[in-house]
Amino acid sequence: MAYADREVSGNRIAAFVVVALLHLVVGYALITGLAYEGVRNILKKVTTVDIKKEEPKKEPPPPPKQAAAPPIVAPPVKINVNVAPPPITTVTTPPPVAPVVPIIAPPAPVPAPPPPPRFQPKSAQPKGNPGSWANANDYPSGPLRREEEGVTRFRVTVGADGRVTSCDVTGSSGSGELDSTTCSLITRRGRFNPAMDGEGNPVAGAWSSSVRWQIPKD
Repeated sequence: MAYADREVSGNRIAAFVVVALLHLVVGYALITGLAYEGVRNILKKVTTVDIKKEEPKKEPPPPPKQAAAPPIVAPPVKINVNVAPPPITTVTTPPPVAPVVPIIAPPAPVPAPPPPPRFQPKSAQPKGNPGSWANANDYPSGPLRREEEGVTRFRVTVGADGRVTSCDVTGSSGSGELDSTTCSLITRRGRFNPAMDGEGNPVAGAWSSSVRWQIPKD
């Protein structure tokens, strides 16, 4: 009986070992097959290159041209032809007259002073002694006989050559004959240095003096 139990136990152990070996073989086969398929799939993915042909990019079509906006035309202005005339108001009192504002002209500009002369102008001057041009010996006979006396004042015009060109009585002696004799003597006998202008040129001038007519006493 004990021997039979030991034999049965040995058989069971052997069966278990066989089953375990079968499981190991099946598992190894499964694992090996799965590993082979996995490696095959990986190699297929690695060795296979998916080359896609690059297609040219299509450019987007240009935007449609916008038509130019039509010009803005203002509506015509309505003109009211039938406009009533403005009312006319009659004013009996005339409006006040606006005051007249005087316009004051600006003062005239002051002229610039003339340049100074190069030479000092000179008036005509007598040559020699003008007292000898008329003396007692020239006393006219008519006034002497009538005992007419007086002072004749005169003014002569002297030309650029120094000669007397005219004589005017500026103060009468009371005797016409004494006055005319005075101008006649001075015109014939008078000699002058002519007047000079600012440039040193001789010009016409004037000279004034007087002659006292007095009857000499013996």
